[in-house]
Amino acid sequence: MSVDTSADRSADAAVDPVRLLDAEGRLVGHERYGLLPLPDLLERYQAMVLGRRLDDQAGALVRQGRLAVYPSSHGQEACQVAAALALRPGDWLFPTYRDSVAVATRGVDPVDVLAWLRGDWHSVYDPVTHHVAPQTTPLATQLLHAVGVAHAARLKGEDTVVLALCGDGATSEGDFHEALNFAAVFGAPVVFLVQNNKYAISVPLSRQSVAPSLASKGVGYGVPGILVDGNDVAALSAVLGEAVSRAASGGGPTLVEADTYRIQAHTNADDPTRYRTEAEVHEWVLRDPISRLRTYLRAQGALDDSTEEELAARAEELAATVRAGLNRTPPSEPDELFTHVYASPTPQLLAQRDLLRAELAAEEGDR
Repeated sequence: MSVDTSADRSADAAVDPVRLLDAEGRLVGHERYGLLPLPDLLERYQAMVLGRRLDDQAGALVRQGRLAVYPSSHGQEACQVAAALALRPGDWLFPTYRDSVAVATRGVDPVDVLAWLRGDWHSVYDPVTHHVAPQTTPLATQLLHAVGVAHAARLKGEDTVVLALCGDGATSEGDFHEALNFAAVFGAPVVFLVQNNKYAISVPLSRQSVAPSLASKGVGYGVPGILVDGNDVAALSAVLGEAVSRAASGGGPTLVEADTYRIQAHTNADDPTRYRTEAEVHEWVLRDPISRLRTYLRAQGALDDSTEEELAARAEELAATVRAGLNRTPPSEPDELFTHVYASPTPQLLAQRDLLRAELAAEEGDR
C-alpha cells in the first residue's frame, strides 16, 4: 500500500490563519484579536529592522571566517520579535539555533548571541540573568526543558510563563509530543510557537505531516491550537499576548503555529536550489513582514523618513558593534576542552590532554 504525499496539504486551503494586516499592509481586522497601539507596533517594527541587520551582519561574518556557521532567520523576523516582546521580564524564552534575533530582542548582547557560532562555549551569555535558555541545535530537546522549567515554577508558586520556539521539523520529533502531553496533563504555563517555514532543512512539510495544520495537532493533547500568519507581527503579537496571559492565569499551555518562510539557505552549508524554486522564494519575498508593517505605519503617520533614517543609523551602529566584538579573538585555553568532560578525568582523556599540550609546545618552540 502506498500513500501519495507528493502534493502540498490540500486541507490547508480550509484553514484560515489569524491575520490583522495583509501582505500589502492593509488592515483586515479580526473578530477575536485587535491591533496593539501604534507605539507598540512601532517598537516591533524597529526590532525587526534591527534584527534583519543583525542577521545580515552574521551572514557576512561567516563569509569572512569569523563565524563557523549561521542559520539565517531572514523572513521570520515577525516570529522572532513577537515572541520576545510577548514575554514579561520574569518569563523565560527557550530558543532554537535559528532564533538569534529573538534572543537579541530579549535583551542579550548581540555579540554574546553570536559568539557560540564561532566556538565559544557555555552559551556565552548567562541564561539565568536574561531568562533565556541556551540556543539548541538538536531538534525539540529544548521543549522538554521548557516544560520542566514551567512546571517547576508552577510548583513553587512563581508567576512565570515559558515560551518555547521550534520549527516544523521539530514537530516530527518525539520530544515535541512528550512536551505537549506533559504540559497539557500538568497544566504547565507554556506557550509553544512553531515557526513553520516549510522545510526541515530540505524536507518539505508535505513529507512530514498531512494534518490540516500543525496547530491542529494540539487537539490530540487537549491543548488549544492557533494558526497565525507568521509574517504579520501584529497578528502574532495579539495571539502570543493572549496565550501568555492565559498561561499566567492558570489556563495551561497553548500551541501556536506561525505560517512563515525561510528566505535564505538553511545555513551557509546548504544549497536550497536543490529542493525549492526561485519562484517559490519570490512569492514569499512579496510577503515580507517588515515591508508589511512599514506600509501600515506610514499610512497611519506613525513612521516617516526621519524616523527611518534614525533607525537605519541605529542598525549600522549595531552591525559595527557586532563586527568589532566578533573580530576580537578571545583568549584560548586549550585545557578547557578536557576540564568538564568527566568529574574525574579518565586515563584516555588525560592522555589526549597531554598529547595536545605537547603539540602546542612544539608549535611554540618552532616560532
